[in-house]
Amino acid sequence: MNSKQQHWENIYQNKQPNEVSWTQEVPQISLDLIHSLGLPKSASIIDAGGGESRLVDFLLEEGFENITVLDISANAIERAKKRLGEKAAKVTWIVSDILEFQPDQTYDCWHDRAAFHFLTAPEDIRKYVELVNRSVNKYLVIGTFSTDGPLKCSGLEITQYSENSLSNIFQSFTQLGCQTENHTTPFNTQQNFIFCSFEKHQP
Repeated sequence: MNSKQQHWENIYQNKQPNEVSWTQEVPQISLDLIHSLGLPKSASIIDAGGGESRLVDFLLEEGFENITVLDISANAIERAKKRLGEKAAKVTWIVSDILEFQPDQTYDCWHDRAAFHFLTAPEDIRKYVELVNRSVNKYLVIGTFSTDGPLKCSGLEITQYSENSLSNIFQSFTQLGCQTENHTTPFNTQQNFIFCSFEKHQP
């Protein structure tokens, strides 16, 4: 296990949802952006870096049938499975560092809230973008800390993004829309996010 994996395993082993800043009871903006895409219930959706996010709960409740949750932490995945109970069997669960992920399928919608911004080295950012370009059929929904957001999360440096910088990085996609959100953490502090949805250029 590398140091990055160990960092996240320790967090999910030792902290409860109300002790980590990214917890959301309802991931409303993510849901709104996914709904805006008009996807059929059979669409393949991946939540990259999903951890124990409740996005999967809401998507299952709405009848989506082909959901994948990927996270670097096996502890996070196990906690999400336990929360979902029998419904967990309807989800494909993958434990992997996002930069080592080699999907055996493509996805109609790739969702990422607060995973991409942990990549700070230009080479790692490039690898992520190449992975998305290869793996996404149609839509990308991504949420990161904005230029008004924190510089660190969970003790790690992050990369802040703006509407323009996200569009410049994901050049194989056309931006559909962006919005900011002041996320209130369980500690009652504010984190400013930017969320953008994109549609892949068709050949």
